Amino acid sequence: MWLAARERKMIPVFKREFRSYFCTPLGYVFLAAYYLFTGFFFFNYNLYGNSSDLRSLFAVLFTVNLFLIPILTMRLLSEERKMKTDQLLLMAPVGSGGIVLGKFLAALAVYTLAVAGALGTALIIEASGGDCEWPVTLGHLAGLFLLGSALIGAGLFISSLTENQIIAAIGGYCVSFFMMLLDSLAGMAPSGAASEFIKAMSFRVRYQSFTLGIFGVDHVIFFISVSVFFVFLAAEQFEKRRWN
Repeated sequence: MWLAARERKMIPVFKREFRSYFCTPLGYVFLAAYYLFTGFFFFNYNLYGNSSDLRSLFAVLFTVNLFLIPILTMRLLSEERKMKTDQLLLMAPVGSGGIVLGKFLAALAVYTLAVAGALGTALIIEASGGDCEWPVTLGHLAGLFLLGSALIGAGLFISSLTENQIIAAIGGYCVSFFMMLLDSLAGMAPSGAASEFIKAMSFRVRYQSFTLGIFGVDHVIFFISVSVFFVFLAAEQFEKRRWN
């Protein structure tokens, strides 16, 4: 219970981190870029193309995540190390897990605001009398949210390894592209079992069921597990600094 009380103190960390996104241009730039891509391709594929099918838009947003999420996560822990403010966090009555989780949830909250723009496009189609396939749309939204959560967790861990934000961003790009392209590497596997295992670890393969409006429990658990795994690694890395 004492440990749980310590971890609940992550709320001030969450509030501090969430505010920091909008005390600097980063939060505004991230949201503006995400909304720009969403609006442009919605206009191009749906309004100009006179289509109510949002699959093409969500396919683009799947790729947009690769480029924008590392920018969102690159400063989470690396900036603390560079500015030496991590020393204040290390002395705070909050566990390393609470600190890292608060930062993770703050980035996830900003990302959720960005994804909400895609929900707005579905509402526009519905309001204009179009036939919006809500099961498919909600599947895409859930898939984007879970995908973003996993990528944010990976970016957070990379950020915990360095004090250089550029290196953290590049590392986030590398991890993101590697996880996305695993299904392409499956053909190089020496056996069928190895090939299936590699495919099962691919973000792209796991995301595909959501595009059909299918909420597979195994796919949901996969993305949540990846998020938890990387947050755990980041917390362990941060805890190591506490003892050092």
